[in-house]
Amino acid sequence: MNKRCGYLLVLMTIGIYCCDAKADDVHAADFYVSPQGSDAWSGTLPTPAPSGDDGPFATLAQARDAVRQTANHAAKDIVVLVRGGTYRLTETVVFGIEDSGAGDSTITYAAYPGETPIFSSGHEITGWKKVTAKLPDLPEVAQGNIWEANVSGSFLTLYDDDGMLPRSQSERFVPLKGGSLRELHFPKGKLKNWSNVEDVEILVRPTRDWMMNVLPLESVDEASGIARTAINATYAMVKHGCWVENVLEELDTPGEWTLNTKLGKVYLWRRGDSLVFAPKLIELVRVEGTIDKQGPKDVPVRNLRFRGLTFKHGARYTLTNDDAGLQHDWDMLDKNNSLVRLRGTEKCSIQQCHFLHSGSGAIRVDLHGMKNQISGNHIESMGGGGILLCGYGPGTKDVNKDNIVFNNHIHHVGEIYWHSPGIFLWQSGENRVANNLIHHTNYTGLIVSGCVLRFFTMPDKREQVRAIRGHEVGKLSGDPKPDEVERFLHSRENVIEYNEIHHAMQKLGDGNGIYIRGAGPGNVIRRNYVHHLIAPTPKQGAIRTDGGQMDTLISENVIYKCTSQGMTLKLNNRFENNIIADVIAPRGVYLKIVEGPMKDASNKRNIFYSSTADCTFLSEPPEGKGNVGEDRRGDVPARMRDIDSDLNFYYCKSDPSIGRATLERLQRKGSDPNSKAVDPMFVDPENGDFTFRPASPALTMGILEIDRSLIGLRASDATYSPQE
Repeated sequence: MNKRCGYLLVLMTIGIYCCDAKADDVHAADFYVSPQGSDAWSGTLPTPAPSGDDGPFATLAQARDAVRQTANHAAKDIVVLVRGGTYRLTETVVFGIEDSGAGDSTITYAAYPGETPIFSSGHEITGWKKVTAKLPDLPEVAQGNIWEANVSGSFLTLYDDDGMLPRSQSERFVPLKGGSLRELHFPKGKLKNWSNVEDVEILVRPTRDWMMNVLPLESVDEASGIARTAINATYAMVKHGCWVENVLEELDTPGEWTLNTKLGKVYLWRRGDSLVFAPKLIELVRVEGTIDKQGPKDVPVRNLRFRGLTFKHGARYTLTNDDAGLQHDWDMLDKNNSLVRLRGTEKCSIQQCHFLHSGSGAIRVDLHGMKNQISGNHIESMGGGGILLCGYGPGTKDVNKDNIVFNNHIHHVGEIYWHSPGIFLWQSGENRVANNLIHHTNYTGLIVSGCVLRFFTMPDKREQVRAIRGHEVGKLSGDPKPDEVERFLHSRENVIEYNEIHHAMQKLGDGNGIYIRGAGPGNVIRRNYVHHLIAPTPKQGAIRTDGGQMDTLISENVIYKCTSQGMTLKLNNRFENNIIADVIAPRGVYLKIVEGPMKDASNKRNIFYSSTADCTFLSEPPEGKGNVGEDRRGDVPARMRDIDSDLNFYYCKSDPSIGRATLERLQRKGSDPNSKAVDPMFVDPENGDFTFRPASPALTMGILEIDRSLIGLRASDATYSPQE
């Protein structure tokens, strides 16, 4: 049978739920949880008994404890059904090794069929009073529109029925020269020595386009124009821009709010009459095995499953002085910054759950994480990222692998931390990431990374260096070579397939739909559809292999209407049987090569198609100019003539001479002897249909058709079957 047909048949079959079938058929379960329940009851009834002396539990924690005490815990699958309604959490619900299913038995916590149980750490703020007197420092437009309430403690996010309420924020200003990781030099009048300066934060977008920080202020010296932050920025605070957050002077728009912990007051310009909630927790649920962080062996939790549950109203995480950052501090190693966290797990799953309206991330699989499945979830409106598989730092311990991330709908993530991707694989390998839909991210849609070479010999710093397991790597000196550290890079042999990504790069620059760097060998990026990356930044592209990345196959992808660049190819990576159509100016480069040597790289059976004359099919450094890669490979030029490049199509519909000129230049330099500059004869390229008409010359060239109907979300009950 054709492998693609087999894949389609698998997806069309009825999916297998991860709990006992009887629970779906007749609503039977071992235990029940309900907002109308009581933890003093047995939990074995779905509704309170008429006598009022028995019924479901009231909390997930009590159901967990009851499962622990079940005599036949190890002998069978156990199902806990959770009734609809809202469960307000004040403590993280933690599952440990004692909550594992023994052998092949599973323990499932699932939504009662047809109902929506919601777990929230949001607790209502009451006692709101409209401020009738004039508030000093409040903008005139807001006078008479502000409500206040007395509160205790601190919180960094606030919610109403419509989701996250925006905190007061200034207009962007550009810092002055002389800034550093801890010092911000500001123009006169932009910052003040507020009486509650510790409540004030600075949103920093440094010279680097690819990340940002949110940093608490420690002090402001108005006379010198120097402010200090309590935590280091990732890069020096200069140039691109800063914003002040959480001061009364900037509360000027409906929905905005400001907290003053010294006064114990929160001020809000309400955008409706709904209740208002402040979150108590970052993590709502944590599954945690026994982690031997420095040693070789962990003991994971096994066979726990969560299905159909909703998680919302989580708090926002902050940086600490002890954090160890991943690449560019896009996230942190082993940090409690997601609603549901699997830390030391095997064969656990999170399926058909809903994550929304929270200040941090949705799902993390940390350190030891093997054979877990994250599938069918809906993740939206998150301050942080969507799904993170985060293994141990570079070293010999390689136990985050062989997971499935399938059929998840992820959008509007990175709402606070703009750089947070939809899906992030860091030091995690042999995973299958398939049929996910990712859109409306403020930075890259999907990232696969490990550690950049130069960090192995750097002195202590948060980004990447602290994550390296020095006791396993040993002492390296000078500029390490790739073969010295390759065995410590574990983001290898991942298959990234059938994913759809669009409208990434909404705020930041120098990013992509799919990005891979500092990962190990053997990664495959295939049959994905990356389209409509249409933000105005000129520094973006659909798919990119970045400095130092090697041994990656990028094949059978469709890239359509992406701004700036289609594919960025470096070193020995292979680009085969892809379609790049209508890359949008500025730049408008279809294939860009920037880092050599290109030995063993390939550019074969690809179609470069433009409907307009504003296109550059191929871009390489000028003749005579080399390029020193960021991984210090030396002054080695990237040249098309060094690539195995052939059997391609270069075609511009509005001006076919552009494609012919491109091909002639290549052939003069000994490249692309059998490529063509003719119409590949797509069915309807202007509407995104890139299947071939029967007479297409691409078919005789051996180019495979890409079936877009297999890409993106499947039915909610679909199951994943790996394809070679």
